[in-house]
Amino acid sequence: MTEILVDARGHRCPVPTLRLRRALEAAPAGARVRLLADDPLARIDVPHFAAQADAEVIEMSETEGALSFVVVRR
Repeated sequence: MTEILVDARGHRCPVPTLRLRRALEAAPAGARVRLLADDPLARIDVPHFAAQADAEVIEMSETEGALSFVVVRR
Protein backbone atom coordinates (compact mmCIF):
# COMPACT_ATOMS: atom_id res chain seq x y z
CA MET A 1 0.00 0.00 0.00
CA THR A 2 1.28 3.45 -0.80
CA GLU A 3 1.93 6.01 1.86
CA ILE A 4 0.95 9.66 1.57
CA LEU A 5 3.64 12.01 2.89
CA VAL A 6 2.70 15.27 4.58
CA ASP A 7 5.74 17.39 5.44
CA ALA A 8 4.72 20.05 7.96
CA ARG A 9 8.19 20.74 9.35
CA GLY A 10 8.74 24.42 10.01
CA HIS A 11 5.08 25.03 10.85
CA ARG A 12 3.54 25.49 14.27
CA CYS A 13 0.23 24.20 15.54
CA PRO A 14 -2.39 23.97 14.29
CA VAL A 15 -0.89 23.75 10.77
CA PRO A 16 0.53 20.18 11.02
CA THR A 17 -2.80 18.82 12.25
CA LEU A 18 -4.75 20.75 9.61
CA ARG A 19 -2.54 19.36 6.84
CA LEU A 20 -2.97 15.86 8.26
CA ARG A 21 -6.75 16.32 8.29
CA ARG A 22 -6.80 17.42 4.64
CA ALA A 23 -4.67 14.44 3.60
CA LEU A 24 -6.88 11.98 5.50
CA GLU A 25 -10.07 13.47 4.03
CA ALA A 26 -8.69 13.00 0.51
CA ALA A 27 -7.36 9.49 1.19
CA PRO A 28 -9.36 6.29 0.79
CA ALA A 29 -10.25 4.21 3.85
CA GLY A 30 -7.25 2.21 5.02
CA ALA A 31 -4.77 4.69 3.56
CA ARG A 32 -1.58 5.43 5.47
CA VAL A 33 -0.50 9.03 5.92
CA ARG A 34 2.95 9.89 7.26
CA LEU A 35 3.14 13.30 8.92
CA LEU A 36 6.51 14.93 9.55
CA ALA A 37 6.45 17.76 12.08
CA ASP A 38 8.96 19.55 14.26
CA ASP A 39 6.49 21.32 16.54
CA PRO A 40 6.71 19.64 19.97
CA LEU A 41 2.95 20.12 20.47
CA ALA A 42 2.31 17.67 17.62
CA ARG A 43 3.09 14.89 20.13
CA ILE A 44 -0.16 15.81 21.88
CA ASP A 45 -2.25 17.20 19.01
CA VAL A 46 -1.86 14.40 16.46
CA PRO A 47 -3.01 11.48 18.67
CA HIS A 48 -5.86 13.61 20.02
CA PHE A 49 -6.95 14.56 16.51
CA ALA A 50 -6.70 10.97 15.26
CA ALA A 51 -8.93 9.70 18.07
CA GLN A 52 -11.62 12.19 17.08
CA ALA A 53 -11.24 11.71 13.31
CA ASP A 54 -11.82 7.95 13.13
CA ALA A 55 -8.12 7.39 12.47
CA GLU A 56 -5.35 5.60 14.33
CA VAL A 57 -1.72 6.50 14.96
CA ILE A 58 0.08 3.24 14.27
CA GLU A 59 3.63 4.55 14.49
CA MET A 60 5.35 7.48 16.13
CA SER A 61 9.08 8.19 16.15
CA GLU A 62 11.50 11.06 16.55
CA THR A 63 14.74 11.60 14.66
CA GLU A 64 16.92 14.68 15.06
CA GLY A 65 14.08 16.78 16.43
CA ALA A 66 11.57 15.80 13.73
CA LEU A 67 8.51 13.81 14.71
CA SER A 68 7.12 11.20 12.35
CA PHE A 69 3.57 9.85 12.68
CA VAL A 70 1.96 7.16 10.55
CA VAL A 71 -1.81 7.55 10.70
CA VAL A 72 -4.32 5.13 9.18
CA ARG A 73 -7.79 6.20 8.20
CA ARG A 74 -10.37 3.63 9.32
